[in-house]
Amino acid sequence: MVAFAPSTHATGDLGDAEAGKKVFAKCKGCHQVGEGAEKKIGPHLNGVFGRKAAGLEGFKYSKSLVRAGNSGLEWHADTLSAYIENPRAFASGTRMSFRGLKDPEDRANVIAYLRGFSDNPRDIPEADPTAKGTDHSIDPAILAIQGDPEYGAYLSSECTTCHQIEGGDEGIPSIVYWPDEDFVVAMHAYKDKQRPHPVMQMIAGRLSNDEIAALAAYFNNPE
Repeated sequence: MVAFAPSTHATGDLGDAEAGKKVFAKCKGCHQVGEGAEKKIGPHLNGVFGRKAAGLEGFKYSKSLVRAGNSGLEWHADTLSAYIENPRAFASGTRMSFRGLKDPEDRANVIAYLRGFSDNPRDIPEADPTAKGTDHSIDPAILAIQGDPEYGAYLSSECTTCHQIEGGDEGIPSIVYWPDEDFVVAMHAYKDKQRPHPVMQMIAGRLSNDEIAALAAYFNNPE
């Protein structure tokens, strides 16, 4: 990892790095970033963009974040924002005892600050796969449906006969900790037979829009 000096320019997508440096003062009790940064109570945050959750070698993470990482969660602008908004809501077993940054502008700014300590910061988010828009043609009204996670848990038994709720992805891909929209888009791709798996086409075809939204809400954070 090559550490770069943080940009002092505001970025339209991520926020203002200089303002984010001030916001990061709230994080410095646990996290270091920059040249010579080391693990403290929390992992250092150099190179956090693109890093698998719980992916810093030698740091003892909570089981919750380890499972999230094994399920494919990586830190990008969107997932970082969701996590630091309310860490315990995002991963209920996390040891991160931080109330979160509720202000979207604060989150954008601190992410812009951290961006400067990542590899190729000028390519983030422009070249960051998860920062790209989702290519789909789903009715926005469907994506706007707020799923009921309790109903999703009720419906999930058929899914978990194949997919591991613990997040393992050996053989059958994990479906936990996906952003709701990605889950809904994928299920509708099966429903519309744009994805080829015949079993998933059959299962998705039986589900209503509300049921898919409920499953998305549940699998987003099943703990």
